[in-house]
Amino acid sequence: MALRRLAKVVLQQKEWTVMSIFQRSQMCRNLCFSVVLGTRPFNDSFGSTAEQVQSRNLCNHSILLQQVRNYARITRRKQETPSHLDDLPPTMLKKDYENVPLVEKTDDVVKRLLSLEMASNKEKLRVKMEQLADKVRRSPVDCGSFEVQIARLTAKIRNLQEHSQNHPKDKVNKRNMLMAIDRRKKLLKYLRCTRYDIFENVCKQLGIQYTFPPEYYRRVTRRWLAKKALCIKIYNEVRKRRAAERQKQNNLTSSSITKLEVPTDPKKEGTPV
Repeated sequence: MALRRLAKVVLQQKEWTVMSIFQRSQMCRNLCFSVVLGTRPFNDSFGSTAEQVQSRNLCNHSILLQQVRNYARITRRKQETPSHLDDLPPTMLKKDYENVPLVEKTDDVVKRLLSLEMASNKEKLRVKMEQLADKVRRSPVDCGSFEVQIARLTAKIRNLQEHSQNHPKDKVNKRNMLMAIDRRKKLLKYLRCTRYDIFENVCKQLGIQYTFPPEYYRRVTRRWLAKKALCIKIYNEVRKRRAAERQKQNNLTSSSITKLEVPTDPKKEGTPV
């Protein structure tokens, strides 16, 4: 209705009454396109044939029609997510060349090759793992404690999360990320139950927000109970069979050992000289 009123204002009242229904619809559509594109409406559509008006409108607004009718999708740029590896300085040396004294005496080209400026994502991740591990390390030689394992898993999880955001169809990456999250969750649960002060320090230093697991993971159904009972029954039966086979094997070995040991009679050996 608003377009019809606008068309009546653009045209005179006599011209609007003389126009056919098809010409009125064409005029409203031209006005709509002119509002969207910010151009001047086509006033010369009056007096021309319907085929000429249709061909002219299709030529002038083919791109817009495709966008409106979803024939051609508008490409949108993906928002670049900040990486957790951006805080690493580019002049920092790689992990393998940190303690090499000859690096300082080389020229600038070699230093750039050995620095993080031209390093791969894998090498940057190794440096980030060591930085996070240094925050929670118990001693300078500590490289396998629960805190160090949690720090390395945290860097790995964040790297996999960034990859999954850029490549959402990578299922293998998603599976590896979930496995790393479960592993870190078990380690955090152990630290929370045994050494709570270290658990709080690790969560604070690494920026981890620990959430409690749900009380129930799934709804118990009759089908699930029957399946679980069947699995337990099969497991117990297999254990019984293996125990019987093991006992039988032990009996055979013990009987073979007794056959090899032949008893000697002291009377036949004679008297010592």
